[in-house]
Amino acid sequence: MKRSEVTYDVAVVGGGPAGMMAAGRAAELGAKVILIEKNESLGKKLLITGGGRCNLTNAEFDTRKFLEKFKDGGKFLFSAFLQFGVKESLEFFHMLGVKTKVENEQRVFPVSDNAQTVLVALLKYIKKHKVEIILNSPVVGILASEENEKEILGVKLKNGREILARKVIIATGGTSRPETGSTGDAYEWLRKIGHTVIESAPSLVPIAVKDDWVKKLAGLILSNIKITTFQNGAKQNTSRGKILFTHFGLSGPAILNMSKDIGELLNYGEVIISLDIFPSEDHGTLNAKLQELFKEQHNKKFKNSLSALMPSALASAIVDISKINPERQCNSITREERLSLLDLLKNIPIRADKLLGADKAIVSSGGVSLNEIDFKTMSSRLFPNLYLIGDVLNIDRPSGGYSLQLCWTTGFVAGNSAGKR
Repeated sequence: MKRSEVTYDVAVVGGGPAGMMAAGRAAELGAKVILIEKNESLGKKLLITGGGRCNLTNAEFDTRKFLEKFKDGGKFLFSAFLQFGVKESLEFFHMLGVKTKVENEQRVFPVSDNAQTVLVALLKYIKKHKVEIILNSPVVGILASEENEKEILGVKLKNGREILARKVIIATGGTSRPETGSTGDAYEWLRKIGHTVIESAPSLVPIAVKDDWVKKLAGLILSNIKITTFQNGAKQNTSRGKILFTHFGLSGPAILNMSKDIGELLNYGEVIISLDIFPSEDHGTLNAKLQELFKEQHNKKFKNSLSALMPSALASAIVDISKINPERQCNSITREERLSLLDLLKNIPIRADKLLGADKAIVSSGGVSLNEIDFKTMSSRLFPNLYLIGDVLNIDRPSGGYSLQLCWTTGFVAGNSAGKR
């Protein structure tokens, strides 16, 4: 075996957001750092976040409120976020020259609306602090000491080379979007050395549906939609937010955030996704609005009337599924038909088919058990010189900037701890 001629202070495996943050911070403290990336370039996954715009974080500065979004994982993360949270992350990127803006639901994006801006800033950061970078270098295992059962010696590359390091940071991600390199490689290595790894599965993932009319609306975005799921007639979950119609079904933040629950429900039978496209209006108010609409457009055909209330593509779909003759004039629509239409607008049923696979997932659930991590340093409780960060951990979170913030926080804390002599 060919071993590295030098022993690095820190070896970081994975050149994604968390890995770049960790490598840069450790090197900033004076450590000799090597960043090992399996792809031909760094940051492939970063470039597709936020639809290519890079949803940097969420501008919720109350740490407790922010961590509530992580459900059970929030209580583990508190000590890490006290060291480097939302405020510190924004200050960090502003220092690197990345100007930011806050959009709906407190989502933070670069003013450029281009993830490349963030990647370039991070690359400058790690190069400024002389991080050694090796690309096209898949890691196949972790080197554990035979003499000290609690010590990691480095990592082994696919080409047979062994990289020796006093401390190793694993930032390989989960199993979402495998084309970016997130293929869950580290889970096998970590199991071999004794870590508990919860089975990985797509978490924030679009939904394929059975209704063809939904697919005909591909590209349509609706904001402030109320979404309710039903199974066997019983209400399950409710959310509100933005949805996106796609050629396979539904996506968008509100759908992604419900996807894991929908996936679990599908194991037990059919799931109906109900859309209320007028959630701010009760039945009485909406009924009055329909009456006024049909009065104003009394000589118009029904098929041409609803576009006054909603996007024309959606209006056409509603006409089709309403069972009202599209050629009828508005003044001939009966009270019963109007009330039926009213119920439809408040409860458009869509039959869920399945979750799309890991190739379409925004993040994956599963990963290393949180009980095996010291979140004050992000080090393994089994191996004090091994650090685990970002998506490799078993932490669920919603869309909206929370995934990247997890990378910035855990990456900084690990780099800060590992970089100290």
